[in-house]
Amino acid sequence: MKIIDPRSAQAFTVKAGEKLKVIDPEGEQVADLVAFNEADLEEYLSSGRSIDYASRMFLTEGDTLYSNRSNPMFSIVEDDVGRHDFTLTPCSEDTFRIIYGDTDPAPGCEGNLARVLASHGISRDRIPIAFNVFMHVDVNGRTGEIKVLPPKSRPGDALVLEAQMDLVVGLTACSAGQSNNFNYKPIGYEIIKADQA
Repeated sequence: MKIIDPRSAQAFTVKAGEKLKVIDPEGEQVADLVAFNEADLEEYLSSGRSIDYASRMFLTEGDTLYSNRSNPMFSIVEDDVGRHDFTLTPCSEDTFRIIYGDTDPAPGCEGNLARVLASHGISRDRIPIAFNVFMHVDVNGRTGEIKVLPPKSRPGDALVLEAQMDLVVGLTACSAGQSNNFNYKPIGYEIIKADQA
């Protein structure tokens, strides 16, 4: 298992047929996941398309994550938690300034993703809404009000996604206090080759 340190990110490639296993080693830690078609970086993971085609807000085992061009990017093949979020954008310096009142804000997931994706030719302005693995957002069905609650993930819980195309992936150990019950912990991941599955 590879480890992403607290409040940081890594970028890597996942080939079609390989599986990406995202692991919460200590529990209650969110991981922001973004993905791009390795052959054409203008194609990226789309929250809107994925939610639209699943006809529900919270995606889990058996669901497909689609690109902005309506092509399958990932299939969710295992899910220990069953609660993730695909509506809130990666936290940023502005998030910490506006929501938390920080005067010297951290770079957040957006800044961390921009740093690690730069070598792949992906700039900050091209980072989409992330698939927030393990994030627990409650939506009030009457008013639409949202509340970010502590993740339901326990130590060792995992989400396994099978790549449907060759991908460039950015993955974080989220930096936002609300998302992680105000603790900052690592995220683990494994890339499982097709012949290992």
